[in-house]
Amino acid sequence: MLEDLLQQFGYPALLLGTFLEGEMSLLLAAYLALRGYLNLEAVVLFAFCGTFASDQLWYYLGRRHGRRLLVRRPRWQALGDQALRHLRRHPDLWVLSFRFIYGMRTVMPLAIGLSGYSWRRYVLLDAIGAALWAGGLGLAAYHLGAALELLLGDLRRYQLYVLAALALLGAALWLRRRGRPPES
Repeated sequence: MLEDLLQQFGYPALLLGTFLEGEMSLLLAAYLALRGYLNLEAVVLFAFCGTFASDQLWYYLGRRHGRRLLVRRPRWQALGDQALRHLRRHPDLWVLSFRFIYGMRTVMPLAIGLSGYSWRRYVLLDAIGAALWAGGLGLAAYHLGAALELLLGDLRRYQLYVLAALALLGAALWLRRRGRPPES
């Protein structure tokens, strides 16, 4: 039953998870690939698609409504100003690497769109960065899980507990992030 659910909803959940948040969804999916519930190549592909689509949406929103969105969220305003300063110095490097810096995943594409950065260049460099992120983190998580299994022995009898703990941890982190009061 769990296997059927994961095979039916695992990839769409990963797509949505990487669209909304990212890392935790990919780590969980890589673990499920290690356990044989999902295919690692498909995990990387769906993670790429989710994060790339999210970046493109935030870029577009930044281009169309950037200042208004930043003004509504004081925490984003400070991050957006910081992102724009970084962008002025090394724009291409930031487009390639922002997703690897915690806290910049949403605000950076918004700031890039706001900055007037070329959309053609953004699509290309963002695709490269998203592929590096999905492939690199997905493979690293998969191989780390395999190494941990060797160290810790057979986790099969604990896999539901591990899966539930990872899902709870991801949900708790997401709720904590969403529940923060706006900073002044």
